[in-house]
Amino acid sequence: MTLPKGLRLRRAHPQDLDDVMWLEHASFPTDAWSASQMSGELYSPHGYYLVVETTGDGAPTVVGYAGLSSLPGNPVADVQTIAVSAEHRGQGIGRTLFTELLDEARRRGVHEVFLEVRADNPVAQTMYTGFGFEQIAVRPRYYQPDGVDAWVMRAELPPVPTPPRSAPGPIGQEALDV
Repeated sequence: MTLPKGLRLRRAHPQDLDDVMWLEHASFPTDAWSASQMSGELYSPHGYYLVVETTGDGAPTVVGYAGLSSLPGNPVADVQTIAVSAEHRGQGIGRTLFTELLDEARRRGVHEVFLEVRADNPVAQTMYTGFGFEQIAVRPRYYQPDGVDAWVMRAELPPVPTPPRSAPGPIGQEALDV
């Protein structure tokens, strides 16, 4: 997927914490993660976090972020979070972030992805359903202090296609095949 002009997708760094936390609080005013929680995620070797930032004049501004967590060798991953600034919603940024998270999950050998989404967020639910996610459970009053239920959603990821062994490889590859 391509982003609108003036935006770029990149891997998040711990130095992005302040910008990510600003957007976290703007997006989730009643149940935002703490800076300590988010910092732990950005530093985690099991996490894969991305940001979308502006590329125009002045300092870049983070307008979206998303994160995935998966342990090495585990065929299961969790989408931890995703947010896009209110001014930039409806431009495909969330889809771009989510697509990249799922692509990374496939690269890690993940076959099953889980996430939670607020029961009162039909826009996100529709996006996830469009990616093949299905609601499998409800966590009552999961989001506090609002007491909003969480939908637990799950999708199976098709494996990354591997080329057949008989396919021609790079020059000299035939000497390496046994």
